[in-house]
Amino acid sequence: MATGAIRGAVVVAVVAAAVLAPAARVPAPAEAAPAPCTARTGPYQRELEEYLHRPVDGVQSPADCAAIRTFQQAQGLRRSDGYPDLATYRTMVAVQARPNPNAAGRCPVRPHRVTCVDMDRQLLWVQRDREVVFAPVPIRTGRDTEETRPGWHEVYWRSEDHHSTLYENSPMPYAQFFDEGQAIHGHVGDLYDYSGSAGCVNLAVPDAARLWDLLTEGDAVYVWGVKPGTDD
Repeated sequence: MATGAIRGAVVVAVVAAAVLAPAARVPAPAEAAPAPCTARTGPYQRELEEYLHRPVDGVQSPADCAAIRTFQQAQGLRRSDGYPDLATYRTMVAVQARPNPNAAGRCPVRPHRVTCVDMDRQLLWVQRDREVVFAPVPIRTGRDTEETRPGWHEVYWRSEDHHSTLYENSPMPYAQFFDEGQAIHGHVGDLYDYSGSAGCVNLAVPDAARLWDLLTEGDAVYVWGVKPGTDD
């Protein structure tokens, strides 16, 4: 066999061996360990510990903090450092209520849509008959002397890009008025600032936008209960 042919055969054999040989395994990069959770004990420590099946002692531990942080991240909360604040607690209440928000039967069941405003738990949901068509979300109702008025109401006017004529042109996005100037609307910024609204039912803006797409003028609204921290 000619020298060139021999060399060609050797090259072919080497290439074939390389193709047939199993590829070298490149180790997958190790996942970075989560940063230590160092948030301090918060005002709703016990409630979050109980909900997350942690030892209920009212004192933040690194494991408590990590569990609360995971919950905050799963719910898309602004705060996700493991500190059990009011926003985390209110979200927890809404999540707990989702399987059956009207278990106590406080919101009347009707064949048409009813927007249920539970001031005791600071929750809002919408039901038709016994079907929940808008899952419970956290809300903020009226503070002392400006309480949200209880009872039956209906949506009588809607204004998508509304601004208050009473409170320094404050934005009230997705406003759905139900009783003499009181409205269900989005609250720009921290939903839990101050001690309550001026009588309106405040929602996070994304929740208010979803509710806007569901309701229409004439829809029923039923309000009951007492906002925590206000007088009867």
